[in-house]
Amino acid sequence: MADSAKEENAPPKRLTQALLDAMIEKHEHFITGRKGGLRANFASLDLTGLSFAGRNLSDANFTGAILTEANFRDANLERATLFCADLRFAIMNGANLTGADLRGASLRGATLIGANMAKVDLREGSLANAGGEGDLKKAHGNLTSKDVGGANLSGANLSQAKLSGAVAIGSNFSDATLKNARIKNASLKDSNFSGTNLESADMSDCDLENVNLRGAVLLNTSINLSGVKAENLEGALTAMPVGKLIQELGLPIEDLLRSHKLWVDSNGKSGMRLDVSGYDLRNVTQFSRTCLSMMRAAGTVFFGISFVKTQMQAVEMPDADLRQADFSNADLRGGQFINARLTSANMQNAQLQPLVFDGSRKLNTNFTGAVLRHANFSNAVLTDVNFKNADLSDSNFTGAQMDGVDFSGAVLTGARFEKAHGIPKK
Repeated sequence: MADSAKEENAPPKRLTQALLDAMIEKHEHFITGRKGGLRANFASLDLTGLSFAGRNLSDANFTGAILTEANFRDANLERATLFCADLRFAIMNGANLTGADLRGASLRGATLIGANMAKVDLREGSLANAGGEGDLKKAHGNLTSKDVGGANLSGANLSQAKLSGAVAIGSNFSDATLKNARIKNASLKDSNFSGTNLESADMSDCDLENVNLRGAVLLNTSINLSGVKAENLEGALTAMPVGKLIQELGLPIEDLLRSHKLWVDSNGKSGMRLDVSGYDLRNVTQFSRTCLSMMRAAGTVFFGISFVKTQMQAVEMPDADLRQADFSNADLRGGQFINARLTSANMQNAQLQPLVFDGSRKLNTNFTGAVLRHANFSNAVLTDVNFKNADLSDSNFTGAQMDGVDFSGAVLTGARFEKAHGIPKK
């Protein structure tokens, strides 16, 4: 009995980085089916401050592990078990946590900026062992409910995540996606949901004291807003239209798109230029792979719209709401996006270099004053793009061509430039 009690009170085994690397290597062999592979079991180990950055840890077991200040940047933790793990102040930016079990985990002070947490389970939980009398004892006696709050999940994808009963006091969910998430009975006091996509989320019976929902998307969201101050709901998108309705355009959108293309192809001699300034078009699905060159759309709402492989040369979209819009592989040369909101927009492989006229005159793509937090410009062509005074926090420029880019006055906190080409002006 004495030996059993001594074992129970013994400090967790501490691993060195070298031992950890050897275990990870065997785990990666296991994942890929190579010889000598062995699934990693880090349960109850002390891994404080160690690095897992960029490694493949899918399906690994971290139950009850101490991971304080550990580095999981860009790591693959898909389906990993982190039940009641101590992740306080861990760095998990860009990590893949799809389907991971984080029930009861302590995330106080952890940073998960831009992490993929789709279908993650963050519900209440406590790691417990049955003693001889059948009593339950917590494995981490130093953890309290306060340790779960204060995480930074800005720009993270928490679609279909389970957070029911979680304590997230003072946490930052700004610009995150919690579409179809279940957050019932959660403690969200003082949390920041500004710009967060909460479409079809269940937030019933949550503590929303002093919660910031400015600019949040609240379509089909189960939430009681009676106690939320009006100033904390400023700019929120609900089922109520913001601006003119699509029906007020006079013709079906398909007809207007055909007329616009005719206008472009004929150099303005036939058809009609498309001008949707001031409209709420967030439900339009016909823009992808069309011709929208020189379209006017000042102040238009395009939230979540797909512009994949669309011709958008010299488009005019100042002050437009283009959050979470998909511009991948689109031609945006010479586009004007002054003061537009493009948080979490996808511009992967987009063409954003100058639009050249007559071999000499050119029109540079302009994002002056635009909000581009968490935007994805990976492998895009950004030659001579104007980003003056733009907010590019946590944006991704990996592999982009950036010769002549102007970042004067821009906010670049957390932006990534791995394998980018060209030296930007700052």
